[in-house]
Amino acid sequence: MGDQYGPFDLAILECGQYGKDWPNIHMMPEEVITAAQDLRARTLLPVHWAKFSLSYHAWNEPIQRLLKKAEKEGFDVTTPKIGEPVVLNTSYPRAVWWIF
Repeated sequence: MGDQYGPFDLAILECGQYGKDWPNIHMMPEEVITAAQDLRARTLLPVHWAKFSLSYHAWNEPIQRLLKKAEKEGFDVTTPKIGEPVVLNTSYPRAVWWIF
């Protein structure tokens, strides 16, 4: 899709509520980075991880794992707070708000 329709300015991809028994339902956080790269996205906005936990992982584990992979790959990620606006092609939110 990235080769045919990309590059994309922003990819909004799910990044949470995963488990070893759910490989066909939800991606692991590291796979989300790979998917965004395959889409040829310039920035990734990970969703479906921060509101509450439906799986056995800690509620903030998905973003921590995703950002570790993103840093290793040099991939851009925006991390808006729940309800914070994101305006395309501007300065994307990058606050680390899930660590207390």
